Amino acid sequence: MYGKFGLMAEAQKVCKVMPERDVVTWNALIGGHADNTDPNAALESFNLLRREGLLSNYITIVNLLGACLSPDYLLKHGMPIHAHIVVAGFELNTYVQSSLITMYAQCGNLNASNFIFDVLANKNSSTWNAILSANAHYGPGEEALKFIARMRNDGVDLDQFSFSVALATIGNLTVLDEGQQLHSWIIKLGFESNEYVLNATMDMYGKCGEIDDVFKILPLPKSRSQRSWNILISALARHGFFRQATKAFQEMLDIGLRPDHVTFVSLLSACSHGGLVDEGLAYFSLMTTEFGVPTGIEHCVCIIDLLGRSGRLAEAEAFIDEMPVPPNDLVWRSLLAACKIHGNLELGRKAADHLLELDSSDDSAYVLYSNVCASTQRWGDVEIVRKQMESHSLKKKPACSWIKLKNKVTTFGMGDQFHTQTAQIHAKLEELRKMTREEGYVPDTSYALQDTDEEQKEHNLWNHSERIALAFGLINCPEGSTIRIYKNLRVCGDCHSVFKLVSKIVGRKITVRDSYRFHHFNGGKCSCSDYW
Repeated sequence: MYGKFGLMAEAQKVCKVMPERDVVTWNALIGGHADNTDPNAALESFNLLRREGLLSNYITIVNLLGACLSPDYLLKHGMPIHAHIVVAGFELNTYVQSSLITMYAQCGNLNASNFIFDVLANKNSSTWNAILSANAHYGPGEEALKFIARMRNDGVDLDQFSFSVALATIGNLTVLDEGQQLHSWIIKLGFESNEYVLNATMDMYGKCGEIDDVFKILPLPKSRSQRSWNILISALARHGFFRQATKAFQEMLDIGLRPDHVTFVSLLSACSHGGLVDEGLAYFSLMTTEFGVPTGIEHCVCIIDLLGRSGRLAEAEAFIDEMPVPPNDLVWRSLLAACKIHGNLELGRKAADHLLELDSSDDSAYVLYSNVCASTQRWGDVEIVRKQMESHSLKKKPACSWIKLKNKVTTFGMGDQFHTQTAQIHAKLEELRKMTREEGYVPDTSYALQDTDEEQKEHNLWNHSERIALAFGLINCPEGSTIRIYKNLRVCGDCHSVFKLVSKIVGRKITVRDSYRFHHFNGGKCSCSDYW
């Protein structure tokens, strides 16, 4: 009990006054130290167990491994414990094997985790789930999906944990086809009513852009868990349905559920992306005063984003000074991004300096500040920032967009000329250029962040990766189908205007997911209402 509450001094006192201590006693103490991330104390307790002449069991070893889940402890503690496992004969215990897989993965050595798994003679659901989770959290998501396929081929029974991890991976990769296939399998095996799997399925559809599918499987209000409400509010916020997100929050309160930390992150994010500034500030105040939810760094980032997007930069800066938690890189990055939107060079410099104080090799600080300089026509400063990046051997993350068609992902970079359909793509772009001009399109060259003449700036805008992906989609996607485009960075404001016009001209729905959110273009409008 004391261990669960993090009161390890009290737990140790109880242990000391016990007239007799057995392995269960020491396991409880070691597990408490592990839960509270104190490997030295866990090892000391293990040594005391051995001095008393007691034999450890697999639970002792699992708890010890659970204490060594950071790279700093792997060499000093984790690997010696692994050696002890072999000497003591615990290496065949599946719980110990699973814990070893988890330890090495979390310490940054996924290769060791995969090796341990591959050499296992008898794999069970515990070890399969451990390696699945290891690859999902600490490796390329695609590898985790390969393990799901292997599990199916080997006839391994998937459980709620397996499905939840797989669905989370699919959501992060935004591979809708794979998500739909897994959902069909979930229904076939009778897991669709399992609360954990249901929530994971809802979250997957929300992250893959299918908000309608979220509503299809959403339980009735009185049957929804708090987790279901949180996923719903988050999905609504991500897809631009800001008023519906605040309405869902009120419905949640009306049925008697209390919001938690995650609820308010989603709610404040909805207010930020929807421009609901006063409402967002009111919710932030109620969070602590009425609901007793402690202020976390994620909530603070949402408020800075909320104020910054709306141009209230002085208030955002003042809020940072009064934050109850120390500002981190997300705080300063959010402020710096807002300075780019509103062209505040001085405050942008301050935010960039703070970012570089936290991490001198943070490429985003240089890139965002360079963009602030470019948006205010300070081309000399842009050149200085670029030279600073070169001196630190840093490179700007290149923008790219991709589109999936017939189970094949096609990726495009800025001005991409390497695709086999390049001639058709650029012919389509020229056609779109003429059509949008006829509809009244005027290029906003402030989004071309190079010091060139206006004609070249417009040319550069039409070579943005998301436009190339759009042209490819119009050529290849079946007539009438929704074109789904993904981008690794924030969608360009001028591209946003073009996509609205194109959706109206060609009569197609276009969905773009950038690093911030989804944009659903239809009939000349976007779900974000031009505020994102």
